[in-house]
Amino acid sequence: MGFFAFLILGLIAGAIAKLILPGKQGGGWFITLLLGVVGAFLGGWLGSLIFNVGLNEFWSWSTWLLAIAGSIIVLLIYGLITRNRKA
Repeated sequence: MGFFAFLILGLIAGAIAKLILPGKQGGGWFITLLLGVVGAFLGGWLGSLIFNVGLNEFWSWSTWLLAIAGSIIVLLIYGLITRNRKA
């Protein structure tokens, strides 16, 4: 998968993760989408380690599930880190 396809995958996965995990993570949609890209990378890395499945094809179910799961993990961690900060 190319760089731009990976970027689009991460942006969409971050938006879906935000819809699944609503809350006050702070930073707005821009930070959420950036965290989605990081989460897609994390999901692909963990998927290749645990399940021997990576982010291979853009239209693959496993690719999308790994990217969304990774984005949810990153959003949870980010929410825990920024929870005690005052805006």
